[in-house]
Amino acid sequence: MTKKSGKSTYTCEVCGTENSIKNRECSSCGVVRKRNKFVKSLKKASDVKESFVFSTSVSTEPNAVKKAKNGAPLEVKGLSKKYSSKANFAIKDISFTCNEGEIVGLLGANGAGKSTSLKCITGMIPLTEGEIRILGYDISKNPVEAKSQFSFVNDNHATFVKMTGLQYITFMADVYKVSKADRERRLRYLEEVFCLGDGINRLICNYSHGMKQKICMMGSLIHQPDLWILDEPMVGLDPRTQGAVIKFMHDYVGQGKTILFSTHNLDVVRRICDRVVIINKGTLIADLEITEEMRNDNTTIESYYFSDGDMQ
Repeated sequence: MTKKSGKSTYTCEVCGTENSIKNRECSSCGVVRKRNKFVKSLKKASDVKESFVFSTSVSTEPNAVKKAKNGAPLEVKGLSKKYSSKANFAIKDISFTCNEGEIVGLLGANGAGKSTSLKCITGMIPLTEGEIRILGYDISKNPVEAKSQFSFVNDNHATFVKMTGLQYITFMADVYKVSKADRERRLRYLEEVFCLGDGINRLICNYSHGMKQKICMMGSLIHQPDLWILDEPMVGLDPRTQGAVIKFMHDYVGQGKTILFSTHNLDVVRRICDRVVIINKGTLIADLEITEEMRNDNTTIESYYFSDGDMQ
């Protein structure tokens, strides 16, 4: 993650501090200088004989994150959230389950409570009432174990902007203890899906909105999470990348994984999802399985989407 700036010193590429070449750890930020680059150049996925499959086999890393498999990928029971004791509920009594191998859409208009729901589900903000379990782990009582089971791509695409795209993905792989062989194989395929090209070696601070979204998705997938959660994932992506992401989503759940994403776009739900959870004004309106009839006609989904919760 660093480069030499002379015979006796090197410059940390993360914080810019000059360090003695004898010290592998940066004296300012603590990042360890590696003698060998993680990946110097990306190869085409077509050059890789082994296809990209999110394997459920045991990782080659001894300390890799363990998969619990003690329950459904996501169980939300009676979720309610107030931002202060005097405020009204932002969301109230929301319950639903995401099953293995499903793409579930969390559908609602702007301000319906989608982002608040996702922030509670991912442990970014505390719950006021209710329970959330991820593969059996309670997000409030066992936050580290629960968060090890999923990845979350939020709508502001927060990353370390002084890193290059490759350094960021390397960092994410290190956090989740992904072996070198696994990360290189997965990265080659993810680059084929998201097409960052030479941009992966540029600083993230120089990325466009769409490029930041792509690198966040790539980083979130490097450890093959059982549950992939996204907030408005299609916003900002060009049509080619949207198509590639949709295909990837279907391939991903075909390996037994689960996807939950929020959107206000009815057409995206109709085309992609197996189920849709619709919320309006902070309350759950419907939990529907997407039938072939619904894929050909938005009328049913629209009727719930625009209702005030009085439908039977």
